[in-house]
Amino acid sequence: MLFSKINRIFAQIYVDNRFHAIAKMRKIIYSFIATAMIMFMAGCGSSKDVPYFTNIDSISLAASRGLFDARIMPKDELTITVNTTDPEASAPFNLQVRNQLGSGRQISSGGGSLQGYLVDNTGFINFPIIGKIHVGGLTKSECEDLIKSKIQPYLARTENPIVTVRMSSYRITVTGEVGHPGVIPVSTEKISVMEALAQAGDLTIYGKRDNIMLIREDAMGEKHSVRLNLNDANLINSPYYYLQQNDILYVEPNSVKAKNSGIGSSTTIWFSFIGIVTSVASLLVNVLRN
Repeated sequence: MLFSKINRIFAQIYVDNRFHAIAKMRKIIYSFIATAMIMFMAGCGSSKDVPYFTNIDSISLAASRGLFDARIMPKDELTITVNTTDPEASAPFNLQVRNQLGSGRQISSGGGSLQGYLVDNTGFINFPIIGKIHVGGLTKSECEDLIKSKIQPYLARTENPIVTVRMSSYRITVTGEVGHPGVIPVSTEKISVMEALAQAGDLTIYGKRDNIMLIREDAMGEKHSVRLNLNDANLINSPYYYLQQNDILYVEPNSVKAKNSGIGSSTTIWFSFIGIVTSVASLLVNVLRN
């Protein structure tokens, strides 16, 4: 009788210990899985819902008043047209690209496209009849007024020429953590940072919104870099909100992208690791249960 009671006591102790071991193992497994999932979700979601211009309701945008007008820079290509009431009077000031037709035949008026004027490194263009004109640093309207004043002496007093200047080579570059990096042509000669990013497919979830690099070249060829913060609405008041021709925007990757690039696909690794641990833990639980 005594030995029977002792055996029952040891059997109960064994069952209790095994039960506690299984419960403890399950608790460890669930805690590990929960921690791993929290770390994974935090790493992937840290930059998903970062809004632009978070303080826009608390600042004044009065400093942004005024219309942007781009200025002509060296290596810009200009398209210049002159129109008068007498077409023959303006013809010498409108260079046409001659299109070859057959053997030796050419069309120089009507069928040809207007020839572009490339601004040299010193800001000059070589305009027909007039010769060299310095247009570097001028806005489009200022350039039009200058050319008009130069050709007026060659026209009849009754003529009031209409001069139109367009920057046919206006473009900016967006690269880095955006949907569609590349070179963006700007037909309107005016584009903001937000418009440029929108045309490039906006920032990815890995792009740094508060540290975008703007690289700009001045009229002397010197490059400057500026850091832009899309979270701060004061960007709208800054002189960098509108981009100049040949500007480069670079969106840097955040720390999540940097970590992922070092270990490969984080999603695959995390779930593979969790799957292995869960399988091993389940095996241990089954062994202890038996």
